Amino acid sequence: MPLTRRDFLKSSGGAALAASAGLWAPRTAHAQLTLGDMRLDVLSDGSLRLPGSFVFGTMPQDELGPILEAYDQSPELLTPPCNVTLLRSGDRNILFDVGSGPDFAPTAGLLLDSLDALGLAPEDITDVAFTHGHPDHLWGLLDEFDDPLFTEASYLIGKTEWDYWIDPNTVDNISSDRVPFAVGAKRRLEAIEDKIEFFKNGEEILPGVAARASFGHTPGHMAFEIRSGSQAAMVVGDAIGNDHVALARPAWISGSDQDGETGAASRISLLDQIATEQMPLIGFHINQGGIGRVEKANEGYRFIAEI
Repeated sequence: MPLTRRDFLKSSGGAALAASAGLWAPRTAHAQLTLGDMRLDVLSDGSLRLPGSFVFGTMPQDELGPILEAYDQSPELLTPPCNVTLLRSGDRNILFDVGSGPDFAPTAGLLLDSLDALGLAPEDITDVAFTHGHPDHLWGLLDEFDDPLFTEASYLIGKTEWDYWIDPNTVDNISSDRVPFAVGAKRRLEAIEDKIEFFKNGEEILPGVAARASFGHTPGHMAFEIRSGSQAAMVVGDAIGNDHVALARPAWISGSDQDGETGAASRISLLDQIATEQMPLIGFHINQGGIGRVEKANEGYRFIAEI
């Protein structure tokens, strides 16, 4: 039987080699939050390595430099974490996104190890809700045989997002550097076509979980408001893509957003709600464990980690 990447990382030698190569082989969830009888665990799927221009290239460079320096962020290289949220409520184990799997980035695809650290296997997941169809959120859907990995799960996605990625014309209309995104998303979503449910903005998609439209990063990107009584948290996906420039200058156009102006409007709206209600946010690419609050600061907001 061939040694899988997961088996390799779980071995002591593999873990040591992975660590020396800059990969993190997780052993526990690295942040937790309790809302009433709900528990949220932020699990690592590893991290990415992206050129700074991918996000910063559209921004006013003379103003950008001092902000990046204040946050000790390189303008040339981004190494964002990939934070997958697990909600445990009653007999449900709900994942928000499924990470990269083994085919997108060598430093990502570690979600199964993080689940294993909590004593959970893929078949223990009851529901998967997608924020959007980008590779680091969707490509962990299938196993090495191209079958759905989470065999017992129901799948949920916003109808606008589904329509965009399943459309055979998307591959011709998307920017050339994102053609693999479109090809990969369509193939994976087609594999769960008979098991997926669609939702729209404002709908309660699962008990205590409501969809929150946050279009722009992708045409149908969704955040999720999770509520138990008077307590709530917001899973923001990539609508708030980092804890530095996205907060300090939320109105700036991000190069990572497919529709920059709509993405900025969504970001501002989410941040206003989260700050006003002092609601914890959980961000897929937010540092310091991924969970925190935001407060108004100068021309934008400041992230305050809760770990």
